[in-house]
Amino acid sequence: MSARMTHARAIALVMGCASLALAVTVPAQAASQKGHQVPGHRGIERAVLPAGDGWAAADGSTTGGSAATPDHVYTVTNRAELIAAFRDAGDAPKIVRIDGTIHGNADAAGNPIDCEDYRTDGYTLDKYLAAYDPQTWGKTLPSGPLEDARAASAALQKESVEVEVPSNTTLVGVGDDATVIGASLQVMDVSNVIVRNITFEDTYDCFPQWDPTDGETGAWNSEYDNLVVTGSDHVWVDHNTFSDGDRPDADQPLYYGDVFQQHDGLFDIVRGADLVTVSWNVLKNHDKTMLIGNSDSAATAAIDRGKLRVTLHHNLFQDLKERAPRVRFGAVDSYNNHFVATPDAPYGYSYGVGMESRIVAEHNAFTLASQVDPATILKKWKESPITAGDNYVNGRRTDLIAVHNAGVPAEQLTSGAGWTPTLRTRIDNPRAVPGIVDHGAGAGKGC
Repeated sequence: MSARMTHARAIALVMGCASLALAVTVPAQAASQKGHQVPGHRGIERAVLPAGDGWAAADGSTTGGSAATPDHVYTVTNRAELIAAFRDAGDAPKIVRIDGTIHGNADAAGNPIDCEDYRTDGYTLDKYLAAYDPQTWGKTLPSGPLEDARAASAALQKESVEVEVPSNTTLVGVGDDATVIGASLQVMDVSNVIVRNITFEDTYDCFPQWDPTDGETGAWNSEYDNLVVTGSDHVWVDHNTFSDGDRPDADQPLYYGDVFQQHDGLFDIVRGADLVTVSWNVLKNHDKTMLIGNSDSAATAAIDRGKLRVTLHHNLFQDLKERAPRVRFGAVDSYNNHFVATPDAPYGYSYGVGMESRIVAEHNAFTLASQVDPATILKKWKESPITAGDNYVNGRRTDLIAVHNAGVPAEQLTSGAGWTPTLRTRIDNPRAVPGIVDHGAGAGKGC
């Protein structure tokens, strides 16, 4: 284990995020001494999901690593230490505290590296662009040596970017500036995970693939989300911030007439994931934000039906083009969230009503620029009923379904998701939601 990976001696003088900022660390000692904590000072790293707080509180509870023994409490400062902590504890309860900035695209010492370090087999973007120009290549998918080289280069980056989170984990940021840049955390086929107080930025794909069959003119498709919950249950994601950081899509060049898209989603919940609560987060400045259910296919339906039960509350969705969220199959309770679309940000829709989805969208607030039509807040992809009551748009109570059906007559939505949420600890007046959420959501706030 790296000498830089230390275990926490938490001196929590006050409750909340400040308790992590005040923690001091000591070098890793023998196993019997690792992670000693002052008795009685637990801090937020020992917090568990409150009873009744969304779907993650159903069928048991979500406790993460709250029961970790002192030798399974870690403070990590780079990707290698993060992975070592997960491996050291395995599925035992563990608390992993991120101190400072962790880079996914990094060498063994934690120093950032760039896309050129992954290139192999003669791949360069210039060669790729020349080889698969639609004017000469046509409308078939890229193939041949340069596409093989792109795929091989992408595989090398994937080894660095993706980090798997084990069961019974609390992953928490120290203080108010813990940041993960360019890594994709995979909560995959596990149970009982808490992620809190972390800023996630710019999980970018160095090697997007050109797909000339995507849409009328083709599109660049990329991999990696900042956080993915796949096939896992009892997951609580609270007081985090997700964005593209210093690499916004608006700054990317156009190739073949399409944006060179290096980002996929911010945070997806897919492939049979279940019992997830997403609370008090900020998701901002992004295109394809959140999928709940990733496919309409029969194979996916067999996995997802009866699963994908997700609660979204007190989150700030700011300047997002689409998928906040787009839902397939899931029973999703979305309440007391604030959706913001400012004048210079592209906007498509917020709620995507997809295959067999059962969305309840209530008591939310929308602050929309004048050019945004409230009829586009909802987007119909498949015939599925939705409950949408007591929502406010620019300070006025608005029937989102009626407004949508009047404004988009070709996509009529049906009211009534067929279920009533009961797992809510508090419901704020939607007129107060902008102030409450904007003040309290995100990493470093209120946790």
